[in-house]
This record gives sequence, C-alpha cells and structure tokens, in this order.
Amino acid sequence: MKVKAYTINSFAKTSLGGNGAGVVLDADYLSDEEMQKIAAVLGFSETAFVLNSNLADFKVRFFTPSEEVDLCGHATIGTFFTMGTLGYIKPGNYLQETKAGILGVEIKEDQSIMMSQPLPVFFETIDKSEIADSLNIEIANIHEDLPVQIVSTGLRDIIVPIKNLDVLYSIKPDFKKIFEISRRYSAVGYHVFSLETINFSTACCRNFAPLFGIPEESATGTSNGALGCYLYKYGKINFGQTSNIIIEQGYAMKKPSEIFVSLAVEGEKITGVKVGGRALNLSSIEIDIE
Repeated sequence: MKVKAYTINSFAKTSLGGNGAGVVLDADYLSDEEMQKIAAVLGFSETAFVLNSNLADFKVRFFTPSEEVDLCGHATIGTFFTMGTLGYIKPGNYLQETKAGILGVEIKEDQSIMMSQPLPVFFETIDKSEIADSLNIEIANIHEDLPVQIVSTGLRDIIVPIKNLDVLYSIKPDFKKIFEISRRYSAVGYHVFSLETINFSTACCRNFAPLFGIPEESATGTSNGALGCYLYKYGKINFGQTSNIIIEQGYAMKKPSEIFVSLAVEGEKITGVKVGGRALNLSSIEIDIE
C-alpha cells in the first residue's frame, strides 16, 4: 500500500533550521500498526496523522519512530501549516483532539501557527548532582537560584537551568544515564536552558530525549511551553513579558529554530499557554508499506 506523506520543518528560523516532522492527512483508513510503520520509515522524531473527529475539527495522533505519544508541538505546527498551505483550511481558529485533550490552534494571516497547550503542572524537583553527572558537567554549572524540576504542559519534561551559554553549548550528554533518569521519573527527557542567548531572546535551550530515540531535538513545542511557565513561576519573566516569550533552540545542531510562547496570566496564576512559530520547506513523499 502506498501512502502520501508530507515533510515540513517547524519552528524554522532559517531554511536550514527548525525541526522536521511528518504529516499524513486523511489517515482514518490506516491502522495503528501502519501509522507506526510510516513514522518509522520517515524517521522524524514525530509524525502526525490527521483523522476525523466527533469532538473537534480534527483528531491528530502523534507517533515517534518507536511509539505513540500524547502530544507534539512541532508536529502540530507542521500539520496545520501543511493543511493551510494546501488549502484544506483558512486562517482562523480550530480545535484538535489529541490524547492530551482538545486543544486550540490558531492559523494567522502570515501562516504562523499558535497552539494551545494544557495548563502547567509542576511536579517534583530533582537532585542537581544526579543531573549534572548525566550531563558531564560540574554541579556548579547548574544555576544556583533555580531548581531542576519536572514541568508538564502536556508532557513531563525535566527542566534544567544552566549558568551560561558557553556551558550549555559544551554539554556532551551521557545518553544512557539520561535514558535511565527519564524512565525513572516518567519524563520525556531533559530540557536544558540558559538565560544567556544569541539573539536577545528570552532563553536558549537544548533538548535531550533518548528514552524516545531522540538524542537531541532542534525545536520542541511542548517543552518550551513548560519552560515558559517555569520562567514565569520563578520570576525570570515579568507580567509584561508573558505574551512575547521567544526561545532559541537548535543552534548547537546548526538548525536554528525559534519558538514563540504566550502565557495568559491572572494575578500570579497561569490561565492559558500557547506555543507557536513558523514552518518552511514543505514537500511530499510517497511511502510504500506492506
């Protein structure tokens, strides 16, 4: 059976940047096994499959090369950019049914995409020495005023604050240790960041998720939603900055990416989370699966 899929670079800052995703439209006829095979053949960190929904405008399922996950930010951006570019949908607001809930997606006139994420949940903090060891850095290189903490806006991420940009770029992770720690804490992986940046952004980050077969990811939607909430909770962004959080990612991989985060805040409480960006390099491919 031949299946048409699309490939797209989400959150791309330049034509060489962003995070590649696969998109399969009109996927209702595919079995779970076939979706998994397609995701494995495409080899992206996530591939999105668009189906009919009785609860929202679309149902979207997300598969890594090895398993299904509840939500993927960059694949959502890629999916709605693809549908908009191909004329399936026009600029406006839509709802997608995911395993993380029914979430809003906005397509703007400039074809940038903003997606709603679940409200943040702040889980346990983790001993910094354990994390430093797995990153092959000294514990002194982890920010002394900020915790290592699991935060979720749909997926559990271990947020790791690093003192400066030089240390962030020098990290050579022990992926076996990160795999074991991520599994122990039921987390997707590490989202490691510095408040020092390249382009006067809010933060610069790297993302390691070997538990899901992703040594490093160049742009991560859900993790940066969690990071934005973390930065607000710990006073690193103020009320006036919550609608314009800009995160750099992928520079260590020579894949420059830019992720926008917007928080709705009432008092000290976060009442809404949106993550978005732009996409480039849409193309199609035909896959033959047995």
